[in-house]
Amino acid sequence: MTFNFCSFSSGSSGNCYLVKTETTAVLVDGGISAVQIISGLHRTRTATEDVRAILLTHEHSDHVSGVAAALKQLPRATVCANEGTLAKMRANIPEDRKSRFETGDAFRIGDIEVKTFGLSHDAADPVGYSLRHEGKTISIVTDTGVVTEDILSETVDADILVLEANHDVEMLRNGGYPPFLKKRIAGVRGHLSNAAAGQAILDMMAIERKARCVLLAHLSHRNNDPRLAEQTVANMLAEMDYHSGRDLYLKPILRNRLSRLFEI
Repeated sequence: MTFNFCSFSSGSSGNCYLVKTETTAVLVDGGISAVQIISGLHRTRTATEDVRAILLTHEHSDHVSGVAAALKQLPRATVCANEGTLAKMRANIPEDRKSRFETGDAFRIGDIEVKTFGLSHDAADPVGYSLRHEGKTISIVTDTGVVTEDILSETVDADILVLEANHDVEMLRNGGYPPFLKKRIAGVRGHLSNAAAGQAILDMMAIERKARCVLLAHLSHRNNDPRLAEQTVANMLAEMDYHSGRDLYLKPILRNRLSRLFEI
């Protein structure tokens, strides 16, 4: 059976990812409009009835703004999140459509196994996800200021790794954001830079050298550029004799643009 990933949108203007098998689909975050979400499902030939859950990473609007409206068109879906995230959400989610977990929990949705793990971000209780099906793993790590050993251990076996590469350090430093915002973004509870993403991939390759598909995610539209993000990470990998196309597949995923449907 196939295991698929598609990004509907990734960035500060909205985030939403699809993970699906032949019988079960889940969304990770819903920070775009319900119209965009349903359009993404149609374009990936995913029936709304197959969507069993919307997994939330945290409560910031670029991750949850479209959840309540989309839920009305997803008859079998529940909103899965920890109590900290649900308590901070402004949207009115019916109680019978909520499914709570504690960070670190593992559970099953249809034929997809879900493992949650904590991230470092200025939200109530941010999480990442590793989703497994028939021995294959898709891991999603965005909105974290650092990649800890715990995060590495939860994602090192990923066949598809969705990893934040939010900003270029120099573009952020020299850009027009106010100092407090620059400090927040660059802090340990902020966002990963291109260089930090590259180092995380190197750390993973040092633990287990495998042919991963690495998708650089949540790129800032003001403090980054897709070509720059990819090149920065590729150069760091090349210095250690890891090469895109030979040792791994490396590409950025973009905001407001549907990615290809990846299959493992």
